[in-house]
Amino acid sequence: MDPRVTGLRSAVSRLRRQLAAHRVEFRDRSIAEEELATLAGLAAADHPDIPRLRRSLLLVAGAIGSVSALGQGVRELREAVDLFGPPPRP
Repeated sequence: MDPRVTGLRSAVSRLRRQLAAHRVEFRDRSIAEEELATLAGLAAADHPDIPRLRRSLLLVAGAIGSVSALGQGVRELREAVDLFGPPPRP
C-alpha cells in the first residue's frame, strides 16, 4: 500500500473524530462533514483523484477555517494531501 494513502486515511479519520467531538456548532459544519466523508471515500482508493482531493481540502479548510480547535487537524490533512504533489500552476 502507498504510504501516502495510509497517511491520508489517518489524517481524514483524525479530523473526522475531532470534528465529531467538537460540540460547538458553526455555520459550515455540514459542509466540512460532507467533504470529510468524500475525502474518506477518495482515501479508500489505492490511487485517489488528486484534483478532487485538493478541491475537498479547500472546502474543508474554508468550512472549518476559523475554528482554532480544529486547526491542527486541518494542517495535518493539508500535509497529507500535499504528499501527492504540488498543486498545478495556473
